[in-house]
Amino acid sequence: MRAVVYHGRGEKALEEVPEPTIRDSTDAIVKVDTATICGTDLHILRGDVPAVTRGRILGHEAVGTVTETGPGVRGLAPGDRVLISCISACGRCSFCRTSEYSQCLGGGGWLLGHRIDGVQAEYVRVPFADTSTHKVPEGWSDEQVVYLADILPTGYEVGVLKGQVRPGDVVVVIGAGPIGLSVILGARLYSPRTVIAVDPVPSRREFASRFGADRAVAPEDAQAAVDEATAGLGADVCVEAVGIPATFEQATALVRPGGHVANVGVHGEPSTLHLETLWSKNVTITTGLVDTNTIPTLMKAIEGGQLDPTRFTTHRFGFDEAMQAYDTFARAGETNALKVLLTTDA
Repeated sequence: MRAVVYHGRGEKALEEVPEPTIRDSTDAIVKVDTATICGTDLHILRGDVPAVTRGRILGHEAVGTVTETGPGVRGLAPGDRVLISCISACGRCSFCRTSEYSQCLGGGGWLLGHRIDGVQAEYVRVPFADTSTHKVPEGWSDEQVVYLADILPTGYEVGVLKGQVRPGDVVVVIGAGPIGLSVILGARLYSPRTVIAVDPVPSRREFASRFGADRAVAPEDAQAAVDEATAGLGADVCVEAVGIPATFEQATALVRPGGHVANVGVHGEPSTLHLETLWSKNVTITTGLVDTNTIPTLMKAIEGGQLDPTRFTTHRFGFDEAMQAYDTFARAGETNALKVLLTTDA
């Protein structure tokens, strides 16, 4: 089968590899119908995720069709269309029993495209299949659900819920890429007073406005925008959705006393925590890897028309065009790419 394979920092290739097989009784083999590329895949290629070793198949966001199940799988059968969660969950350990699947002690967590082969392939082995997939509702397209594998629950759980967005809040979202836009969509579900998006790229600021930001400004204008919205007090919630030191430090500078900073970005180098100014401000700083426990909630929001995930798609490719898709996604500032879809049957 064909797959996108990581070969070290900055190196990847679309190549022929063996098809996966059942290894554990709770595994399923899924034919990948639609996959997408995540910003985390770019972090991997930059060397920010050293746990990813050479020869690893990339990818953790996909929708597909079950072709085979292990003897321990009870809730799936060949022919079922499923959303594959980016997080695998054993379903039995102490963390899984409190829906903190990313911290699974039973062999799960972020596995796909990280510690085991991922979904940017024609077939993928999905561990703990009963507790790590969601059946696609009848009549829904792949495109309606594929972004529930990672970006939508990431923005909602790690940005909105951990940031404790409340009605009437002033919310600042630093970074208007797919994750930042997911935060904006999720924040809007809680009726904030003002959402301010911060991004240096004009096209990303345009996207932020379309996705629900009340203002979209360049980083150098962020302080003035927040001061104007809060009479100089600072934002109730600042969400860092980039993953570089400058954006994290800006988030801590823009938050009000008693406010929340929610870090969503994947960081590959240390950031300075200015405790000399923060210690007395009663600021709460949270971090997090998505648990994907809100996928059912977000599915209801899609069904009710409150979320439209298809608006993320800006480019579509056949699977044999995967290298072109990566190039397009990596040059988002030039190509205006938000999310690119890879369709194996195209």
